[in-house]
Amino acid sequence: MKQRTVTAFCPGHISGYFKRVRGESVASTGSIGAGIVISEGVTVTVNPSDTISVSVWRQEDSGKRIQYSRTSPLLEYVLSKLGVTISVMTECRLPIGAGFGLSAAALLATLTAVNLCMDLGLTPRDIALLAHEAEVVHRTGLGDVAACQSGGRVVRSGPGIDGAITRTFDLTEPLYAVSFGPIFTPSVLGSQEQMDRVSAAYPPFPPENAEDFFRISRLFAEKSGLLTRDARAVIMQCSDNNIPASMTMLGNGVFAYGQEAQAILSAFGEVYTFTVARSGARIIGEYL
Repeated sequence: MKQRTVTAFCPGHISGYFKRVRGESVASTGSIGAGIVISEGVTVTVNPSDTISVSVWRQEDSGKRIQYSRTSPLLEYVLSKLGVTISVMTECRLPIGAGFGLSAAALLATLTAVNLCMDLGLTPRDIALLAHEAEVVHRTGLGDVAACQSGGRVVRSGPGIDGAITRTFDLTEPLYAVSFGPIFTPSVLGSQEQMDRVSAAYPPFPPENAEDFFRISRLFAEKSGLLTRDARAVIMQCSDNNIPASMTMLGNGVFAYGQEAQAILSAFGEVYTFTVARSGARIIGEYL
């Protein structure tokens, strides 16, 4: 086997609304809902090593790189399942734990890179299944992996990576987001009371178009009890200016659509800019 360094990228995903679905197995457990696969995500570089090691980095707007963590239970879980010893470095620009689907992106990018680096012969479905398993087991996500298999504005009508997904590319302008900090996803997904409220708030019909997606997502955020005070203030300001916006699920933040959104969001904090992703995880570099 060649000793090589491989770099892969996977886009993130913002959920507008969701509902947990319990299946008979981890593979059939997940969520249904709708969201947007975004052009920002996670870049992962891997190379063979004597032990499993993971470092998590975030790049600020200034270009400065800050080490977020020296460990990742999620990535260590999948690497152990594969029986490989490898060094993994992940890097992102969006805030971690803030509703941008970065745990799913990190898993898919890591597994895509490791698959090539170690000549494992995994199919894209094999990779997605293992990534989804890790998310469900660790309660870090339910539908992000399924969404991030490709791009677009997505409507997921079945749980797990094999569930039916409709992908639409009708958001041609940039998207903007502001974050007020993380929400501890396991505490939300692990609360039966909160999940009951989420289920009750789930819309009866899928969105007819992009505008309807934002409208339904706003209603869901309110009815589910997940809407934070910070996010509410931003969404109200966007609504007053006819800007489509809703809360990032699950994170204390807001995403909004269209050029005019940037000025509104900038009054509330650092603004992150991205577009709709066209594809999912992919190799972006290989070095022998």
